[in-house]
Amino acid sequence: MRSSAHSAFTLTEMMIAMGVVALLTIMIVPNVIKSREKSQLTAIEVNLKNIEDAKEQWAIQKKKGMGDIPNPVDISPFLKGGQMPTSLCGEAYQINGIGNGATAILPNTVKLGNYPAGATIRIP
Repeated sequence: MRSSAHSAFTLTEMMIAMGVVALLTIMIVPNVIKSREKSQLTAIEVNLKNIEDAKEQWAIQKKKGMGDIPNPVDISPFLKGGQMPTSLCGEAYQINGIGNGATAILPNTVKLGNYPAGATIRIP
């Protein structure tokens, strides 16, 4: 004997399920974006620290002093992989002279954490 009753979701049940999914999405997406920005900023700071360490090693080995400016070829032997760090979000690394910290300049279209687009990042 066949039953004529169909088992299916009602429109109300579907709307409630969609509302729950939308609410979860609204709560999760900002946290994912914030985590991504934080990890990119941390990686940039690590790259700046590595550049600073390479500058110090270069200065010691070559007997350089305050204000001397190495170029990327000078410090590359002291960097992992023998080359300057790769850009994560389009930032440009500036080595600067001995005694002045290396910096990273964000592109005009990228904002990371508390840094606005186009900002200069220094090691804290």
